[in-house]
Amino acid sequence: MIAELGQFLLILVLCVAVLQAGLSAAGLYLKDPAVFGFARAGALVQFALTLGAFGALTWLFAVSDFSTLVVAENSHTDKPFIYKLTGVWGNHEGSMLLWTLMLTAYTAALAWSSKAVAPRLITLTFAVQSAITAMFAAFLLFTSNPFARLWPAPVDGRDLNPLLQDPGLASHPPMLYAGYVGFSITFAFAVAALIEGRADVRWARIVRPWALTAWTFLTIGIALGASWAYYELGWGGWWAWDPVENASLLPWLAGTAFIHSLRVMEKRDTLKAWTILLALFTFSLSLAGTFLVRSGVLTSVHAFAVDPQRGVFILAILLALIGGALTLYGLRAQTLRPTGTFAMVSRESSLLVNNIFFAAAIGLVFYGTFYPLFVTTVSDETLTIGAPFYNATFNPLMGVLFLAVPLSGLMAWKRAKLGQLLKTLSPAVIAALTAGVIAAWMANAQPVTSALGVGLGIWVGAGVLADLRSRIKLFEIDFAASLRRAAGLPLGIWGMLVSHLGLAVLIIAITGVSVWKQETRAFLSPGDSLELSGHVVRLDDVVRLDEDNFNAAVGRFHVTRPGGSEHDVVASRRFYPVRGMYTTESGIDANFAGDVYVTIGDLVEGRGWPVHVYLYPLAIWLWIGSSILALGGVLAILDRGRRSLSSRKQLPGAST
Repeated sequence: MIAELGQFLLILVLCVAVLQAGLSAAGLYLKDPAVFGFARAGALVQFALTLGAFGALTWLFAVSDFSTLVVAENSHTDKPFIYKLTGVWGNHEGSMLLWTLMLTAYTAALAWSSKAVAPRLITLTFAVQSAITAMFAAFLLFTSNPFARLWPAPVDGRDLNPLLQDPGLASHPPMLYAGYVGFSITFAFAVAALIEGRADVRWARIVRPWALTAWTFLTIGIALGASWAYYELGWGGWWAWDPVENASLLPWLAGTAFIHSLRVMEKRDTLKAWTILLALFTFSLSLAGTFLVRSGVLTSVHAFAVDPQRGVFILAILLALIGGALTLYGLRAQTLRPTGTFAMVSRESSLLVNNIFFAAAIGLVFYGTFYPLFVTTVSDETLTIGAPFYNATFNPLMGVLFLAVPLSGLMAWKRAKLGQLLKTLSPAVIAALTAGVIAAWMANAQPVTSALGVGLGIWVGAGVLADLRSRIKLFEIDFAASLRRAAGLPLGIWGMLVSHLGLAVLIIAITGVSVWKQETRAFLSPGDSLELSGHVVRLDDVVRLDEDNFNAAVGRFHVTRPGGSEHDVVASRRFYPVRGMYTTESGIDANFAGDVYVTIGDLVEGRGWPVHVYLYPLAIWLWIGSSILALGGVLAILDRGRRSLSSRKQLPGAST
């Protein structure tokens, strides 16, 4: 009965979404003001119905109702309860229902928070959101029904993929989807602006908090996914340029460019057409990632769908949304005329260059991700584009882009003085060059790459400090006065500074784990040890562990670092009998200098246990840098929220 209730609620979601999109368009054409109130109510109803459907599916997983096909294929009686719940989205049907829930949640949040927006603009935005919701509700009902029944019901299910039975799955997909789907709001606002033929400073102020929110969630989601890959997959890496990883990177790059472009539009009322195009492309890339992961064209731990019918349906959604939006853009972009002007040396120019580099980076990643799929589709040839391609193209491009980060923060709007800028950044230049020389001298391998990576990170970080010093006039006025100026800086400025600082930390951390990593392996018996660069790893013993849903060989290790500090770590090799799959659970001794990363394999008679040890310098700073980057986004969101509340009465068509 619960499954039928969930199915009925999904049908209602489709009906309400179609009705809202149609009535909103008709009401705007007829200029009937009643449609404005209906649009908001419809958004809230869609969310309530989708939440009910998602709650129904969660209940079916919680009680192990194996008469529901998706539960039978992705759960098991003996599975821990937490993984029964996370299994709701650990499959194709449930993950797409989560996508739809996020979509309606954003629409409901828009209905709750946008009373100050012009009625026509917000109603058009609701109409576009409802059309997107209708498409995904239809996709669920006709090709990916999460409430399909299975008769006769099995006694036990097939269990969830063991790699997904991890606490990281509880947070990674929801955060990632919150980022993907959040850009639907900016997409809908962009389409509405094109229909209205108007996008101005007020439009940018309305849209920017939504862009920042989506970008922040996506940043957190990507970081959580990278950390999950690092500790769960057992190979020690955190980013492999896998097509599914690239599917999340593409909208993040586009979203970053979009946020910077929005800032120019908000401040100077220029780059309008380009900003609208970025809004369309960012969500389009989110949809393209959905097609990549959910269409069945990939086989991956992330890719659940294998039915070509689903891929065709998603492709139809892409063609309808992206094709329709770009056609509208081609017809209406000329109406978005800029009013602001700026000099060649100005913050506007630097941010425009920033956008050009981001566009080039997006093109490279898109090519590396989709071209092999195209070749495989049209021929019998199998083509793989991996890390060497990105190391030779994407990384240098990003390096040049990062060189400009401190410059754009310090440049004045409209016209900047290059001489003053270089004077302000001279300490950053000295710090970067010094750090690069030291890094090259200390590097065991790849001294040039080490120097460039560390120097670039220090350049960005020192540039942030130079920017802050300039803003609060540190050492130019009384220290107490500088503190007061710091306290008075808008949260948006702090958000920018903190995000750029997080970027600096990430650049140095990526250099550490990528360039300075070391590894060794050996067969060990209890009491044996191996040594790597002064780190001694001793295998104390191996015990057998039997849990309800897996059994494991658990190795207990003792790690001694060069400085004498000692720690115990546990690594294991698990076997999940229902799926017949093995997983490798790493043991990690982490500190601020770097991680000692240990894995253990299956016993080889006469030789011992295969043990693999990696050293990853600065690995923990990957997660610290990502957190700082996301914190900057949070600060910027809070600032935009405060400003929007104070300026509601100034917006056109604001309710009183």
